[in-house]
Amino acid sequence: MDNKQLMSIFTDTAYVRTGGSPQELKCAQYLQQKCKELGLNAQLEPFKVPVAYINSATLEVDGKAVECKGYLCCGSGTVEAPLYYLTNTDSYSLSLCKGKIVMIDTYLRHWVYQDLLKYGAVGFITYDGNANYSDCDIDHRELRKQVHNGNRLLGVNINAKSAIAIINSGATTAKITIDQVESEADSHNVVLDIPGEIDQTIVFTAHYDSTSLSQGAYDNMTGSVGILAIAEYFASHPHRHSLRFVWCGSEERGLLGAKAYCADHKDELDNIVLNINLDMIGSIMGNFIACCTSEEKLVHYIQYFAKEVGRGITARQDVYSSDSTPFADNGIPAVSFARLAPSNTATIHNSYDTMAVIKAEHIQQDIDFIIAFANRMANAVMLPVERTMPDNMKDKLDLYLCRRRDKR
Repeated sequence: MDNKQLMSIFTDTAYVRTGGSPQELKCAQYLQQKCKELGLNAQLEPFKVPVAYINSATLEVDGKAVECKGYLCCGSGTVEAPLYYLTNTDSYSLSLCKGKIVMIDTYLRHWVYQDLLKYGAVGFITYDGNANYSDCDIDHRELRKQVHNGNRLLGVNINAKSAIAIINSGATTAKITIDQVESEADSHNVVLDIPGEIDQTIVFTAHYDSTSLSQGAYDNMTGSVGILAIAEYFASHPHRHSLRFVWCGSEERGLLGAKAYCADHKDELDNIVLNINLDMIGSIMGNFIACCTSEEKLVHYIQYFAKEVGRGITARQDVYSSDSTPFADNGIPAVSFARLAPSNTATIHNSYDTMAVIKAEHIQQDIDFIIAFANRMANAVMLPVERTMPDNMKDKLDLYLCRRRDKR
């Protein structure tokens, strides 16, 4: 694909496509069609995800209405209580949550939510956006099943400007009312196989869904375009290893597509020797990186290979917050490639994530390097990276997947 063809995909997919929505399915079918145009036969694999439709959601602070969006899947009802702004997470600060609706500064992460439950909060308020931006956008967030584990509190999300105004006013009470209908829907993985000489398989992944405000051009139609271009290359070039390409749905909702793939294909995972994941490449600004959830030797291999082909890269051993993680958690060495832009040049999970932050030449540069690396892996007599997961990465996976809490 040339630059014009690459960029046309961003124009065609310039719409919000949250996991489980009709728009996400539209994009899955579009990617399937793009594979067909390359002479490749991709399949859609559905998996169930929770969905919710909010009829109404209101927040009143000291009797005054504040624009908000109710948390999807947090339940329905009304809660009224004193308002408490949690600025620290030490035990004393948390002890003041009891019986209160609590405003927090961060995302509603697993352990933050568990602390709210433990210390007796009765509801919660989060905020996003930027006080220095002209917009008053509010992200439509979700109380994820893996976060609440059946213990649900009512919650809303507001804009940062509203949060500042609430605290600046010295507000003391809050009331949350939510009415929503919850059910299930299908999200989809798009799966394409290009057989090789042997059954051992390298899996390429990229997610194609977006968050509720975002066109998801940078995060992550860039990665989806990337593995489409890689598939086009290998369709006409020999390779020893078999190759599978998975465009993952519902990544933004907790890596649900990659998790579903690993669960549905559990019997096949032993044949997978490497996962190559693309998540946010091709930005105008930014640092090209490789994050390896594997033995550390893969980091050094990539560093040496980058010098050999003349490409600057920052490589490290770590867990990357993307579709690579479920594969790594199943013992499959994984590497995620990205071009990480400074937040003041390209942001994600908001309405500013459009093709305006992408440069076609940079996408091509990133794809060319990843193809060169993948070609070495795909034609290796024996894959140079061991199919093992070192203990330090197992520890980091436990922390990332909230099986263990970081005590620091």
